[in-house]
Amino acid sequence: MTRFAPAPRSPNCVSSRAAPDDREHHIAPLRGVSLDAIRTAMATFPRVALVEEDPGYLHFVVTTLLMRFKDDVEFEAEGDVVHVRSASRTGYGDLGVNRARVEALRKALA
Repeated sequence: MTRFAPAPRSPNCVSSRAAPDDREHHIAPLRGVSLDAIRTAMATFPRVALVEEDPGYLHFVVTTLLMRFKDDVEFEAEGDVVHVRSASRTGYGDLGVNRARVEALRKALA
């Protein structure tokens, strides 16, 4: 069972739990990393706050620089895979910010 909300119809969210054929929302999960490594890497990003932590689950809120919008970034460990969801709380589009954030994290963890 997942704690992730489904991806909305709007293009302001990416999720590794979205259907692989949903090119707008699907993003590959993280593999071969721990939640501890993710917590450490996320702490290096600006304007990030860890707001919830449970066994196998992390939830961060990222505040955008200019407009101070809040984005939710969640991680769920499932075996050797960590699923990720990054979504804007407001607005219709995100100009690719959520996908870029996950890919920047993937690079930081490599």
